[in-house]
Amino acid sequence: MNGIRGSQCLAAVTRLGCIAARWIPGAFRSLLLGAVLTSPAAARAAVGLTELPAKLDGGPITVFYPSSGTEKIEYRGLFDLRVALDGTAVAGNGRLIVISHGSPAPPWVHYDLARALVEAGYVVALPEHRGDNPKDDSDAGPKSWQRRPREVSRAIDRVGADPRFLEHLSLDKVGMFGMSAGGHTALTLAGGRWSEDQLRRHCDAHAADDFQACAGPTLKLTGSALDRFKIALVRRATGWLLTDTTWHAYTDPRIAAIVAGVPFAADFDPDSLRRPVVPLGIITVRLDRWLVPAYHGDAVLKACGPCEHLADLPTGGHGALLSPLPPGREGLIGELTADPPGFERAAALPEIDRRIRAFFDRHLAAGDDARESEGAARMSKRPR
Repeated sequence: MNGIRGSQCLAAVTRLGCIAARWIPGAFRSLLLGAVLTSPAAARAAVGLTELPAKLDGGPITVFYPSSGTEKIEYRGLFDLRVALDGTAVAGNGRLIVISHGSPAPPWVHYDLARALVEAGYVVALPEHRGDNPKDDSDAGPKSWQRRPREVSRAIDRVGADPRFLEHLSLDKVGMFGMSAGGHTALTLAGGRWSEDQLRRHCDAHAADDFQACAGPTLKLTGSALDRFKIALVRRATGWLLTDTTWHAYTDPRIAAIVAGVPFAADFDPDSLRRPVVPLGIITVRLDRWLVPAYHGDAVLKACGPCEHLADLPTGGHGALLSPLPPGREGLIGELTADPPGFERAAALPEIDRRIRAFFDRHLAAGDDARESEGAARMSKRPR
């Protein structure tokens, strides 16, 4: 990797950070750049926002990153974001974190977490998952789940190769966060294996008490006499549609730490999650009406001895980890992601984001020479 130009050097966090970017190999550079973040100049970095356009092999990728630009309010959907749009990237801590969104969510619902991570020096990438996003949700479910982990890998490839970021990143240790369906992606990348047949068997046994996980946001139980018919319909539909017995698994050796928030997990083989391939943090909530904790987050914690239980929100609902949503959202998805009475997401979220950031800080810090050499070897074998 060649050194950066003088004009880029002026945009670096400090002259020390620029020297590091110019002369020190990527595997070691992140250690020095992490120290640079403690400087006053680093603390003043803005949160940049850019979008890598869709390509034939994948959708667009939203990227938040440390920037020397000026933050302004940008409107994305119903969200007001304070960012430096396409601002010049500056050195952070040298680490990338990929966020896998839920179904069928836009990237903006993770703005608060992305901002907290960027302010700590991380570059944050959010790939749009094909067939499971606000523009097209035709493949939500197992079809998307098979593609999602590889879409995370492609996001690492694309951000790492972008001229704006390649001088500031070392890809030997990448972090990954996923929530809901994105949590399913996270568990897969942590070494879990899942199958449609496992989900079919779960829904056959538990459609009544984990109804939304099996039915999705199309039907809901209302306590009426029709509920028995709806449960029978869902059992029949899952028995007819979920016939593939293939076990699906995929990991990326560049990913070194993962957090799964309220993950969809009922279709996983519990034995595959007993010892994740990387440190795995789990976040649960008690009042989740979409994914009943006993069959999802709690089931992962029961199977996984070394997992870190980063947080449990006793009054939080399924949307508790998302940025506060605009009022007046209609439909079943809006109902399922709304806050239960008494839960204040805006008050709870900063502490959750702090714990997620601290988890990545612990596990993505530069290691000793042997571990750096191992990371470089793993990079050379990364999947495509």
